[in-house]
Amino acid sequence: MSRLKDMYLEKIVPQLQKEDKLNKMAVPKVEKVVINVGIGKIRANEGLVNQIKKNIEAIAGQKPAVRKAKKAISGFKVREGDEVGLTVTLRGERMYDFMDKLANVTLPRVRDFRGLNPKSFDKKGGFTLGIREHIYFPEVAHSTENIHGLEVTIVTTAKTPVEAQKLLKLLGFPFKEKDNG
Repeated sequence: MSRLKDMYLEKIVPQLQKEDKLNKMAVPKVEKVVINVGIGKIRANEGLVNQIKKNIEAIAGQKPAVRKAKKAISGFKVREGDEVGLTVTLRGERMYDFMDKLANVTLPRVRDFRGLNPKSFDKKGGFTLGIREHIYFPEVAHSTENIHGLEVTIVTTAKTPVEAQKLLKLLGFPFKEKDNG
């Protein structure tokens, strides 16, 4: 079992049960982590798209699924059926391993990182984080050509953003503290 999953089951669940007076099944948990990369502008360059696929596979530990445009948008020169993105959905052990690596290895490597923005939660407790450069991940740090960004969405069972932030904080994610001045 992963280190983060052990910590969640042994420390975080009992702590949240006690603090929030919840039964074990009502304690918020992470359902899945979704990693997205948009390839709209570079979709014509097959070599570059294949390199991004390899990078995402190295980062996530599984092959990305190709996402196609649902409708044509002439302003973006996109036709229906064009490949416009890559996505990976992580669950279970891989999800916990990825979150552990994200919180403890990748985020500290980000230049000028001051903490995650607590306003990045949606109303149902999901958290979305944009990473500008893929090279912050140790698996692909050597591929400094063709730098691309990616988006990580952490989906939780929390009912409010406050519950979700509390869960992610306990899992080791560093959030910005509110300024009092």
